Amino acid sequence: MPRTSRRNLLFGTAAVSAGALLTACTSNEPRNAAPGTDDAVGNAPADDKPGAPVTIGFAGPQADHGWLNAINENAKRRAEKYSEVTLEITEGSNDTAAQIGQIQTLINKKVDVLVILPADGKALTQVGLQAMKAGIPVINLDRVFASPQAYRCWIGGDNYGMGLNAGRYIGEQLKDKPGAKVVELAGLDNLELTKQRTQGFDDALKNYPNITKVARQAAEFTVESGQAKMAQLLQAQQRFDALWNHDDDQGVGALRAIQQAGRDDFLMVGGAGAKSAMDAIKAGDGVLKATVLYPPTMAASAIDLARALGQKKGVGGMSELEIPASITLYSAVVTKENVDEYLPTGFN
Repeated sequence: MPRTSRRNLLFGTAAVSAGALLTACTSNEPRNAAPGTDDAVGNAPADDKPGAPVTIGFAGPQADHGWLNAINENAKRRAEKYSEVTLEITEGSNDTAAQIGQIQTLINKKVDVLVILPADGKALTQVGLQAMKAGIPVINLDRVFASPQAYRCWIGGDNYGMGLNAGRYIGEQLKDKPGAKVVELAGLDNLELTKQRTQGFDDALKNYPNITKVARQAAEFTVESGQAKMAQLLQAQQRFDALWNHDDDQGVGALRAIQQAGRDDFLMVGGAGAKSAMDAIKAGDGVLKATVLYPPTMAASAIDLARALGQKKGVGGMSELEIPASITLYSAVVTKENVDEYLPTGFN
């Protein structure tokens, strides 16, 4: 998952998918999909009309996490919508050297456009530069390269915004409760994204002087770590009013620990937008009341952008002839009131 820069444009709102931001990469008349249909996952293609043939190389990390797997699936499904698009997809790897080799293979194949979600943005900057120098435009997906010269367009999520909106939601729920206490189950602390999510959360809570964050525990974005670290939090904190968990995958484990402890005296907010979390929110019979999106549909939008680049077209709905240099997606809060709108984008 991502490292996000605050300099990126905060672009649009999170509708049914990230693809909604691009409503028509090559057309001014977007096609809307009904919720629950195939097109609702990753939203409708930007333009059904076939254009010039485009070969898109897609290189992502190993899909060893629900969100990462959803990234790959969104890219594949979007490419299948376009008869003129050929998708050359790599196996995916969390090993930097292996992913560099995979991308160099795509460069040697002379694909028209590259979409890259780097395992490590800084470490893969040079191969991004290599592609750009070879005349292959790069869509840098989520984890940003160290140099803007390594990509033509960056599209990704807003980690600071995730924390900010989680904090605002919890703040509004607890604003009338004197001496309210909250705890935080973070992700990997050595990742910049985790620090950004925590910073956003802390900044939001500054607006609610009645609320104090009494504990924070870092997990590892896995079910097992979520369960273990949540159990520690529950043991250490006999009373609190809200929990923000950074990641819905580790949230599965956190919910197991909560159930085993027999606790239901607080509300929980998740992160990312897993289907399991949305199902629990819709059921409304547990502590999980909301999740803050980090939309994997950004991969579908990256394919739209790559297709537009390959066909030398801009983004419909915008006056400019070229696609933007960067797009930061909005971190919407999914609650019982709006879950049906977002449920089609939930990932396993």
